[in-house]
Amino acid sequence: MPPATTVPTLVVQSASAQAADAAAIADLCGAAPPEPLAEHAWRLRGARRSERVAAWCETRRLDHAWVPEGRRFADLRLLAMDMDSTLITIECIDELGSAFGKKDRIAAITERAMRGELDYPASLRERVGLLAGLDEDALQEVYDEKLRLSPGAEALVEHCKRHGVKLLLVSGGFTFFTARLQARLGFDDTLSNVLEIEGGRLTGRVLGGIVDADAKAAKLRQMAQRLGAAPAQTAAIGDGANDLKMMAAAGVSVAYRAKPVVRAQATHALSFTGLDGVIRLFE
Repeated sequence: MPPATTVPTLVVQSASAQAADAAAIADLCGAAPPEPLAEHAWRLRGARRSERVAAWCETRRLDHAWVPEGRRFADLRLLAMDMDSTLITIECIDELGSAFGKKDRIAAITERAMRGELDYPASLRERVGLLAGLDEDALQEVYDEKLRLSPGAEALVEHCKRHGVKLLLVSGGFTFFTARLQARLGFDDTLSNVLEIEGGRLTGRVLGGIVDADAKAAKLRQMAQRLGAAPAQTAAIGDGANDLKMMAAAGVSVAYRAKPVVRAQATHALSFTGLDGVIRLFE
């Protein structure tokens, strides 16, 4: 990817942004008239960086990003993303817990792990342990009845395919779900955990090593190396603390509806826009 210029442009977007919002923020930061990028997204050239921009956008539920000119989506080689609460709207393990009446207990552990307050491998083993005895049919029920793609997911995937960007799905969740999403959406590779099942029921154990933050980052680097892609030609999307190392390994990182610790460390954050908002962070 060629080096971008040092002059950033301001991209403003959300699921409900209006042209009047873009015009108002252009006045606020002295930018040129907004250039439409999509129905609810605009690029503002010549904008002055100001802390007022972030506060103004936050109060109006608008995502904003300072994007270097010349950073093109077509120059990407690899896009990696998390599954739970990123590619899809749910945490699969929490929904599996609902079949045992343990959703609240498991979800509380998940929330703390995603905020970075718990050791991820230990927290996953604890949560999976609470599922011991669950009928394996519950996995299919969650997939059929609860699992939904995040807004804009299919548009982002199709845009990647159109530009020859390889897709990697990395998850601290389970192969049952990543395998089906790979077949459904056409991901090039996946990495996730394997649940042990005996006699048609979950044992409460995970087979092999746990896919944690280090494993996610290593998978991104390995695939990038296989593709001959430089770090600047990679991007990663995540929402929880166990995504941070993977995101740090990528040239561009996007915190999608993420925990504060992730938003603080990502290149960009999307809190009010669908996953297709990632497209507008490039030219």
